[in-house]
Amino acid sequence: MANRSRLRKRLTVAALSALAVLATTGLAPATAAHQTSTTAPGQAAERGEQADAIKVVAHRGASGYRPEHTLAAYELAARTGADYLEPDLVTTKDEVLIARHEPEIGETTDVDTRPEFADRKTTKQVDGQPVTGWFAEDFTLAELKTLRAVERIPDVRPHNTIYDGRFEVATFQEIIDLSKKLSRELGRDIGVYPELKHPTYFQQKDIALEPMLVDILNRNKMNHPKSNVYVQSFEVANLKELSDQVRVPLVQLIGASGAPYDFVESGDPRTYDDLVTPEGLKEIASYADAVGPEKNRIIPTDDDGNLTEPTTFVDDAHHENLIVHPWTFRAENEFLPTNLQSSDDPAAYGDIFAEYQAFLETGIDGVFADHPDIAVEAVRSFENE
Repeated sequence: MANRSRLRKRLTVAALSALAVLATTGLAPATAAHQTSTTAPGQAAERGEQADAIKVVAHRGASGYRPEHTLAAYELAARTGADYLEPDLVTTKDEVLIARHEPEIGETTDVDTRPEFADRKTTKQVDGQPVTGWFAEDFTLAELKTLRAVERIPDVRPHNTIYDGRFEVATFQEIIDLSKKLSRELGRDIGVYPELKHPTYFQQKDIALEPMLVDILNRNKMNHPKSNVYVQSFEVANLKELSDQVRVPLVQLIGASGAPYDFVESGDPRTYDDLVTPEGLKEIASYADAVGPEKNRIIPTDDDGNLTEPTTFVDDAHHENLIVHPWTFRAENEFLPTNLQSSDDPAAYGDIFAEYQAFLETGIDGVFADHPDIAVEAVRSFENE
């Protein structure tokens, strides 16, 4: 497919969107509202030409405050100013896209407490590695709806565990419906940013995710350039396939190490390191509109875990007219560079604003955030400097 590089234009940030009162969410507002461009996202003529204000992508919802991938987490994200709701997508046995971190659902639901499903525990190969547990594709949607979500990392987010057992597994359609409802209520366009999880794994099981995604975008009249949607994947072949089927921006995710699993399966020797070279980024620009690198690709840490100096990644990607949305920004010490941690307590918050400042100064176009209210405040402060 021909290179669809876009002319990137830095738009003046002129409008301040109102941050909704959070009485219904139980979280006090921490910041002023997030600034957005006067040009609505997705209004340009070509696929992927979007307003160039810095975007806040709510990583699995406001997952720093609620169990991830739940409607409660997504609603809280929107109400605290996020521009996009980001679900990881897997499929049920009856081919319904749902939001779960992995096909294995034992870590994120209470399925291990349900004796009626005890016999479905099994071991499967996921991207070449054995994984033992319960798998979404072995359950119908009706069965999954009897389960309840639990916090995935309770040692780091013990406060989230008070919500264990309260929320259902969400479908992608329910997340789309929520984004539309809250867009109307809050008076701003809240987009969706789905990731297709382990596409080769599902293709090998003859339940490919890509046709389901295209179908749901078409059914919701979202498969067009004005739709506020990004589609992302850590693999390459499925994005190349989708580049001929969808008219929304595609995002090539870049891991911290290793290789896209479709490369591994096909015998392609290239790794993510190859994809971030100028030549690799040029190839990405032939089928995708953006890159989502692990954030250390932009500012590495040293042997002691301290933040160092930026690489040329952002400039190299922008040279190919690629948007850059790094992942994932989290407030807890567990996930921060050593020199920005506040204590030895992994669950305590460190100096996340200093980390945001360093990354925003590199020229990135958006952030994946577990605590979207903090990201909104960091972006607001940066844009007002």
